[in-house]
Amino acid sequence: MMFEIYFNEIIATIAILIITIIYIIIKKLQKKNNFQLEELIENKDSINDRFDIKKEKVTKIVKEIVLDSDEKKSFENIQEKETLHEEKIEQTIKRVKRPVPNIGKITKENFKLFAGQRILVAEDNIINQKVITGLFTGSGIDITLADDGQFALDILEKDLNYDFILMDVHMPRISGFEASKRIRKNSKYNHIVIISLSGDVATDDVRKMTEAGMEEHLEKPLRMEALYKILYAYSKDTSKQNNTKELEIQSGLNICGDDEEFYFEILNEFVNTYTKSPNAIKTFLNNKKMIEADKYLLDLSGISANIGANNISKIVLDLKMAITTPKDRRYVELFKNYVHSLHILLKEIKTYKS
Repeated sequence: MMFEIYFNEIIATIAILIITIIYIIIKKLQKKNNFQLEELIENKDSINDRFDIKKEKVTKIVKEIVLDSDEKKSFENIQEKETLHEEKIEQTIKRVKRPVPNIGKITKENFKLFAGQRILVAEDNIINQKVITGLFTGSGIDITLADDGQFALDILEKDLNYDFILMDVHMPRISGFEASKRIRKNSKYNHIVIISLSGDVATDDVRKMTEAGMEEHLEKPLRMEALYKILYAYSKDTSKQNNTKELEIQSGLNICGDDEEFYFEILNEFVNTYTKSPNAIKTFLNNKKMIEADKYLLDLSGISANIGANNISKIVLDLKMAITTPKDRRYVELFKNYVHSLHILLKEIKTYKS
């Protein structure tokens, strides 16, 4: 009986001990799990923080790349616009055009007003070349022919002293469009007026002519009136020069001792020797034969004074001095003045002798 009482107490004690141990174990496990959970949460926050930092860095880099790309495109667009603007400035050359008066029907005689002007004709068709050459014959206009755009560029490379270019737009090798674009890219040719020649004056063709840097366009077959109006509009006012008397007859007679027959002989010698003097002077200058040019101009000045052409004598002497320093280009204008005055002089000599 006593044993049973103690046995029950022992069992109860053991049970309480087991329960206590289990409780302690459970508490420890809970504490461990809570610690791991807190550590996991902390690690998660740390990972998130690191991810956020990396995400922020990646986002920044991406933004920089995008911005860089946008800025680059923007810069390229600006550069492109500036380039186009520069090309437009080069092609847009300010010209002073004078109004063209209504003078009625235009004939070949009217083109003598432009004596001394130099025109480069870029035309591959032989018949058209002959038509244009015939139109200017006897006008005092200096004509140079080029069979295509490449020849025109080659001529300009050696001699840029032209006032106008009549440019056929459709030519072999280099077209008039391309030749004009190349000319307009070089500022040393800015003084030259480019006039297009085309059998096709459709809107698209006219637009291409303008974009190539051509100031005016003429339709084929060439109309005399249209060409005259363009040359007049872009030429300097020479009305005062046209009224100038180049031949001072009394001065020439005085030098010849009032011997009119002898004076006629000198006038004939001048006409025969110097009618084509502009071509001779131009050849000397283009070939850089300055010694020959100097001697030729000296002789020309002397005989001009002997016949009473004192204005021409002075122009020639000034030209003689100007070619010693060709870089200042004063000789170009003097040469034009000489050609113009010579044309008037030859006309006055013919009138006097008739």
